[in-house]
Amino acid sequence: MPKWFSSAKDKLVAFATGLGAPGLFLISFLDSSFLTFPVINDLLLVQLSIRHPGRMVLYALMASAGSVGGCIVLYLIARKGEEAVFHRQAGKHGHAIRHWVEQNGFTGMLFAALLPPPVPFKIFVLAAGVFEVPFASFSLAVIIARLARYFAIGFLSVRYGKEALPFLAGHKFVVATGIAVVAGLSYLASRFVLKHRHPPAPPAKSFRGEADN
Repeated sequence: MPKWFSSAKDKLVAFATGLGAPGLFLISFLDSSFLTFPVINDLLLVQLSIRHPGRMVLYALMASAGSVGGCIVLYLIARKGEEAVFHRQAGKHGHAIRHWVEQNGFTGMLFAALLPPPVPFKIFVLAAGVFEVPFASFSLAVIIARLARYFAIGFLSVRYGKEALPFLAGHKFVVATGIAVVAGLSYLASRFVLKHRHPPAPPAKSFRGEADN
């Protein structure tokens, strides 16, 4: 990576840190789309939540919104891409990732989004776009996963202070499993509510019959 590019990224991080919540949105958006800021958004969320515990909910929401927005932008770009480009980016894991997103849809994206680093989630986002995972399934999975992740980090930051990230690093799979359970229960609850609020429309047999004719 050129030195000027690294310097520009450092200046961008410093600028975003000074902005507070909007800066957290910016870093999370860029990290999920065009650039990579390894754990910078997590560190910034921890720092801000420790400094202003009463604003933790705002910080978690801003980090989630930025990350979801970045993922959606990358997904939409990938929709116009080609499979060959995806395989060049994914390398030897390309076929496995394609099979995962095609076979598991929403559930596959949800668990991929919840997996801790160093899992390269951007590759899953690219796969979702290239292989046409439905936008609603993709976006809902990312929203649930990001909300669960950043609210967990925010909560741990307020509770454990500067030890939050070491705690996450030492128990990342336990934490990821716990978040996955919470996210799964949230999804099931939302499906239950929507099912009872919006009963399925009756099948339009006449229209199908006309189409067949």
